Amino acid sequence: MDGKRREYHSYLLRLWEVDDDQEGPIWRASLESPGTGERRGFASLDALFAFLAETTGADTGHPAPARKNGSVEDR
Repeated sequence: MDGKRREYHSYLLRLWEVDDDQEGPIWRASLESPGTGERRGFASLDALFAFLAETTGADTGHPAPARKNGSVEDR
């Protein structure tokens, strides 16, 4: 090993589709941490991907998600 501490993230992912009268079907998501029970909601898959990129430090080109009451929301 190189002596660096590695991070580990574990989530229960839930996905569901909602019907938006203006945009048609939209996917929603939530992540729940099994260790703490903390749950985060996402208004779109883009918001979910942005959160994961931010959490892991990956550069995907997605904007950082806006946070509201501990949840991540689309801008």
